[in-house]
Amino acid sequence: MPELTGDPKQHPDSKFQDSLTGSCLCGSITVTIKDKELFSKPRGHLCHCSNCRKVAGSFVSSNLLIEADKVTIDDRDGTLKTYEDRATGSGNPVYRTFCSADGKYVDSLSNPVKSETQAYPGKIVLKMGMMPRIPQPEYEGFGLHRHEWQGKHDGVTTFKTKWAGPDREKMDA
Repeated sequence: MPELTGDPKQHPDSKFQDSLTGSCLCGSITVTIKDKELFSKPRGHLCHCSNCRKVAGSFVSSNLLIEADKVTIDDRDGTLKTYEDRATGSGNPVYRTFCSADGKYVDSLSNPVKSETQAYPGKIVLKMGMMPRIPQPEYEGFGLHRHEWQGKHDGVTTFKTKWAGPDREKMDA
């Protein structure tokens, strides 16, 4: 049996004091985050909106909103593609970037890498599923869309819909 590598406990936070690197399934896309405070406090968010769930191929998406200049994306084989998603709650497009080669190996949109929107200039939303270790999330968005069987996360603030912006609204405990 091959060695299993997906256990995040095999990758202690201390290993990523200067940077964190992950890749898509086929290895063509490599993403490196350079942020010394990545694991110093809760960061990122879980999103239950239908678009993030579809992109993630799961019941929730683990995301990190971060300054674009702290991220390097290498596209070894030219497989990075972008889809313009206009089916958004705001009506503004979200540009969803993914590895197009991974779709040949798995039945999904392909390996999501990042999303970009005009709502966050100079920042990108990284899809954290490709990373060996994920920081504890700070927020949970679209809590109203969370499945009733899904548990709550201690220390994570849940919002009814959007987790960012002036019109965000916390969910009752």
